[in-house]
Amino acid sequence: MSFFLLIFYKNRYMNQSIQLFKVYMSKTAKDAAGRVLDSGYIGQGPRVEEFEALLRERFKNDYVATTNSGTSAEHLALHLLKRPYHGMKELYGGTAFTESHWKGIKDGEEVLATPLTCTASNWPILANNLRIKWVDVDSKTVNMDLDDLARKISPTTKAIMLVHWGGYPVDLDRVKEIQNQAYHNFGFKPAVIEDSAHAFGSYFNGQPIGSHGNINTFTFQAIKHLTTVDGGALVLPHEDLYRRAKLIRWYGINRETNKKDFRCEADIPEWGFKFHMNDVNASIGIENLKEVDENVIKIHKSNGKFYDEKLKDVAGVTLLDRDPRMDSVFWIYSMLVERKQDFMDYMKSCGIIVSQVHERNDIHSCAREFKTILPNLDKITPKLISIPVGWWVTEENREYIVDCIKKGW
Repeated sequence: MSFFLLIFYKNRYMNQSIQLFKVYMSKTAKDAAGRVLDSGYIGQGPRVEEFEALLRERFKNDYVATTNSGTSAEHLALHLLKRPYHGMKELYGGTAFTESHWKGIKDGEEVLATPLTCTASNWPILANNLRIKWVDVDSKTVNMDLDDLARKISPTTKAIMLVHWGGYPVDLDRVKEIQNQAYHNFGFKPAVIEDSAHAFGSYFNGQPIGSHGNINTFTFQAIKHLTTVDGGALVLPHEDLYRRAKLIRWYGINRETNKKDFRCEADIPEWGFKFHMNDVNASIGIENLKEVDENVIKIHKSNGKFYDEKLKDVAGVTLLDRDPRMDSVFWIYSMLVERKQDFMDYMKSCGIIVSQVHERNDIHSCAREFKTILPNLDKITPKLISIPVGWWVTEENREYIVDCIKKGW
């Protein structure tokens, strides 16, 4: 791009900035939601069932339960694990768990977690009366440092909360090795919860995130690849967990068989929450799901790969590693830059919105007791930044963003 053309675009984008986030909404979603509103039935009903069926097909997994938010899915995932595996068969039917030695997570036991994420990943740990043990980040991917994870597993570590930062998958093969080593050392495998808020549409080893045998949580909040306005989903590896999830997301009531009379329920063996999705949200999700691959994910991936190629040799920029096993959906495009505040000020002057996106969770006073030394996180946080990569970023936009960065700050 020539100098004069760069100035032309800079003047244009000063009046209308290139956004870091934007809501994608199908043109058919409004009418779909309206039909639900006019139906007289707007709670959890047939549209939720239809949406879940589509998600089950996508993940090749029969055990998908939607929720009213990704945070609720996180909370519910941990709550499910607090109950021992034995006894589930007697209570709810189905097949006994493979890991029959699992005794449940007890109050005060540890969950290994990354501090570099939305607080929605970690505050459910505290809400379930569990302790956080922070794991450092890998400075080359911004995901959890799996070497540090392996070092920090202890006899009181009962779960691992992973986050696929920006949609770039964690090495799930290595995680499985770490689980097996924990079983060798301590006689149990920590449960793995994949926080896949950024990773709807990402793949690891050719299989979609959500299909690797762990508990997965997704969010369909406003600015995610797939939105239901707000909502989430829990993708589960066992029928027993799924049966409990369906009950507990609605007070513990079995909506399929618990019909003592119109409004009064029969006995509830395990109390629950109000975490369910409703038909209005589900109807919007159904319409957006029809378009998400072609109109959203495809463009995010194209823009991310463009940046990988065009920014790889730019002075002051360090790109994150890429592994051929990892197919990222690029919810955000993160990189490390020198003189971060100068970079942010300069990009603002170019009409380009940038941000770190998530603050490190370990600095908040409510998590002060879990503070520990995290040298990699200390090193990368002053450099971490994300640039616009989404479906609204045109080929012209991305050329301009790259040229601004190459010009220097």
